[in-house]
Amino acid sequence: MAVPAIRGASDRTGVKPPRLSFIRQSLTIASKDLRSELRTKEAINASLAFAVVILLLFSFAFEPTAEQTREMSGGLLWLVFAFAGALILNRSFARELANDCLDALVAAPISGAALFFGKTLANFALLLAVELISLPVFGIFYNVPWTRQLWPLLAVLLLGTWGLTVIGTLFSALTVNLRLRELMLPMLVYPIMIPGLLAAVQLTRPLIMGEPLTPDLMPWLRLLVVFDVIFTALSLALVETVLVR
Repeated sequence: MAVPAIRGASDRTGVKPPRLSFIRQSLTIASKDLRSELRTKEAINASLAFAVVILLLFSFAFEPTAEQTREMSGGLLWLVFAFAGALILNRSFARELANDCLDALVAAPISGAALFFGKTLANFALLLAVELISLPVFGIFYNVPWTRQLWPLLAVLLLGTWGLTVIGTLFSALTVNLRLRELMLPMLVYPIMIPGLLAAVQLTRPLIMGEPLTPDLMPWLRLLVVFDVIFTALSLALVETVLVR
């Protein structure tokens, strides 16, 4: 019954109902993906288990002192987040392959940009949840006072995670029909993420040790913000081409 309203078809009075807004369409897709993932918990369980195991193994392998932790903390965390994120991002469009659901979504009366943005929001929420659980685990294993600069650290996590999610979701759509998509997705995403990951690592390193951001680190913060803005705009502009290829 709701299909004519969604499609914007004329009703009996001849008045054409307004189309759903871009934000509402995106939130609808995001809520659908989150409900689907929370029912199965396939991607988030695998991602969270991977993150915790890697953090545990590194804690045994390095036995880091405080100075060693200072040097490796930012890189270690984002290494774990990047690889754990691939497990979530790879499932973004792959779960739609069953029963031709992806074709139905592409043919639905929503824009490709709204479809992409909704899936990006869902992936962002899932990956951020894994990161927020991994941080206390990291603090326990490595005895790091990561809560001293909590809000700046969360801001860097949000910016870095958004860049990773936007690029990963776009390439998840691009590789969804490939047999080796689990291999191709990281190979495509990580080289492009180098500037964003480098900025996130440089910003996370002092924050995770409880040190404030200094003026010397502001260029890295600006780089991370510009990186997110540019790739978000590019992804929204290119996603229609990717989906209809």
